[in-house]
Amino acid sequence: MSGLVAYGICLLAVSGVIASERFLKPVSGRRVTLHGPTIFLGAMCFVAAATAWVLALRHVSLAQNAGSAPLFTLLALVTIGVLLFGGKRAVLEPLGIAMAVGAMLLMSSIL
Repeated sequence: MSGLVAYGICLLAVSGVIASERFLKPVSGRRVTLHGPTIFLGAMCFVAAATAWVLALRHVSLAQNAGSAPLFTLLALVTIGVLLFGGKRAVLEPLGIAMAVGAMLLMSSIL
């Protein structure tokens, strides 16, 4: 059960990193002061993501966490692309996602 909790926390960490990049990317190319609501929100999302990552590492190994983070990033970005931007899934995308999930399950059962 603690493995599922750790994977859920890892999913939160990935979501926090994506959210922090969303807040910090628009201001990265401009000359702005290091204060303001956008920078504050981005920093808080990143701090929450780092905290979630440390909590996830307490329940499963680094190898399992490092293997699950790219999978959750892939799933989150595909979901965001389809739901928010109206993107179409490629033909091989479901196969790639299934293979990534299978690799994560294989790794979690071996380690």
